[in-house]
Amino acid sequence: MKVIAVDDEPLMLGALTKAIKASPDITFVADFISCEDALEFIRSNTVDIAFLDINMRGMGGLSLAEKIIDFCPGCKIVFCTGYEEYAIPAFKLHASGYLMKPISAKDVQTEIDNIKGVRQSQKLLTVKCFGNFEVYAKGEKLAFKRSKTKELFAFLVDRNGAGITVAEIGVVLWEDDKDQKNKNYIHQLFRDLRQSLEAVGVGEIFERNNYFYSINPEKIDCDYYNYLKNGKPEFRGEYMSQYSWAEETCGLLWGKKNK
Repeated sequence: MKVIAVDDEPLMLGALTKAIKASPDITFVADFISCEDALEFIRSNTVDIAFLDINMRGMGGLSLAEKIIDFCPGCKIVFCTGYEEYAIPAFKLHASGYLMKPISAKDVQTEIDNIKGVRQSQKLLTVKCFGNFEVYAKGEKLAFKRSKTKELFAFLVDRNGAGITVAEIGVVLWEDDKDQKNKNYIHQLFRDLRQSLEAVGVGEIFERNNYFYSINPEKIDCDYYNYLKNGKPEFRGEYMSQYSWAEETCGLLWGKKNK
């Protein structure tokens, strides 16, 4: 797991970083005294967990957490503080954990184990690609704010975890969008998609790394993915039928079926 630690008190930051590094699950940790420096790092790097002091000068831990989630939706937030009164606003941000100072390596490992348990749980969404594209969460059809938001998610599913830029998405969703006229609208679609996924507790499916957007296919129970892996369920010639751009993948599936 990749982790960042942020605390504007150098001694506290050193102790927190040492406790994090003691975990065998951590492969990388970057520590920051400044919220702004941490946010700059997040803009171009994907991390799994952010351990944040809440009561920091400047931006503060709560505001920093909101911005981290904007740039890295799959990142889990663990707040670290000496003030119990911050617990309620922290959990309103859907924090994964809340640690009281002084923080020990055991405390940190407990939070990491909890997060691992969530990540290793069963598939978060069921996605149907054969026939028309549909998405289900806990057996109920997932509601999208816009039809284009649903189509955006369909395209990310079609990419099977590969990243794609806003410009590339524009060309696919609007074949005549050579001048990137819909760039701002696509960013709104991403916000809508993240909100739709977070509303059913599966925000971590959506990922961003620098300028590339993708989904985590390991978190999805998808007929298309299952067919690629083991040939089941049977492909009958229809794939995301409502989207013309899906015809290319449909052709590849026909080729696999007729080998």
